[in-house]
Amino acid sequence: MSKLKYLLIIFLCGLIISCGSNSGNKKNEFAIQTNAEKGNISIGETLKLSLINKKNHTVDSVIHTLNKKIITDNTPLIDFKLGKQTIESKVYFENKVETINTPITLLNNVAPKIFKYKIINEYPHDITSYTQGLEFHNGYLYESTGQYKESKLRKIDYKTGKVLKEIALADEYFGEGLTILNNKVYQLTWRQGTGFVYNVDTLEKLSSFKYGNSKEGWGLCNHNNIIYKSDGTEKIWTLNPETLVEEDYIQVFTNKGKIIEINEMEWVDGKIFANRYQKDGVAIINPKNGGVIGVLDFSPLKKLVTQHEKLDVLNGIAYNPDTKTIFVTGKRWDKLFEVEIIE
Repeated sequence: MSKLKYLLIIFLCGLIISCGSNSGNKKNEFAIQTNAEKGNISIGETLKLSLINKKNHTVDSVIHTLNKKIITDNTPLIDFKLGKQTIESKVYFENKVETINTPITLLNNVAPKIFKYKIINEYPHDITSYTQGLEFHNGYLYESTGQYKESKLRKIDYKTGKVLKEIALADEYFGEGLTILNNKVYQLTWRQGTGFVYNVDTLEKLSSFKYGNSKEGWGLCNHNNIIYKSDGTEKIWTLNPETLVEEDYIQVFTNKGKIIEINEMEWVDGKIFANRYQKDGVAIINPKNGGVIGVLDFSPLKKLVTQHEKLDVLNGIAYNPDTKTIFVTGKRWDKLFEVEIIE
């Protein structure tokens, strides 16, 4: 009797495995064909879709969505976000429905414009600061610095370089970007998955927050009560300013492909200016779709600062609304440069 039970268990286990395998190998009855070359298509073009009906089913209707918008078989790609996206197609047929997910990559339709700059002023900057974030507020410069056991948040008189207020982060935190909104300073840390909120005047810590799908903290900026957060990839996340929950994201793309390692950011005249880690340059980004509008090569500035063993890359960009100019510096640079952008 025990042998019979044993054989029965083996038979049932085999049946379960077989059933699971068959259901996992179920093939779609339909497929979607696009005019995207190797899955890539530029905005401004018309996306064309055609349904491949593998078994000649009677189809009642097909509904396609892209970027959460309903699209047709011929859709001009206007007002869509760039980057890797998924076309979701629901095919209704013979009292059934099948969902087909088709990957696609939306590229920008123009090459980035090369912008130039002119140095207006130079100011002193703490040569020991591993600069991660810069932002102006009420005429003062706020700076976040990095490195374990060295990370700080500072309020600075930018003309003299004098530190007016300063707090140090705990040794386990590596400070990253910052932004200021509603009289609060928001500061990221790198790989600890935690950000901090401070009083803008006293730098008293008010609260902390956790990241969502973005695994790391790199840069911050804000506009119209929306906080933008970079995480070292091509993604820039939008955060709810009250809950600090990641609600959406854009992907930074040119006409050729994605741009990764988006770092410190600043909102300037309707665009996001972003440092790229290890590039000594800045990408100018359309915040609506992630397209790179232009680039700035600040690499010559590095030759104008004191050369030393710990000198590192350009990082730190801030727009001063009082002077309507941009300020940039770098990690362990002894100068802060005020520049004017030239088209």
